[in-house]
Amino acid sequence: MGVVMLEIPVDEGTAAALADPHRRDAAGELVKLAVRPTAGNDPLAVLLETTRREAAAAGLTDQDIDEELAAWKAERSALHN
Repeated sequence: MGVVMLEIPVDEGTAAALADPHRRDAAGELVKLAVRPTAGNDPLAVLLETTRREAAAAGLTDQDIDEELAAWKAERSALHN
């Protein structure tokens, strides 16, 4: 199956991130799975695994991620109270 270039509207930050060919390829795989899932493919699981690999490649640990999530939850909670 060939590859076809497709324009999808995204914000400027996302467009900048997609300038990286590895991210663009990963995003293409996610789009493919989201619109044509198969029995063994869960798009959310793929997204989480891709995110985990990118975080590990960037040097983030599970503790870093847990701390960031805790800070985000606290900020969100403060905004809604």
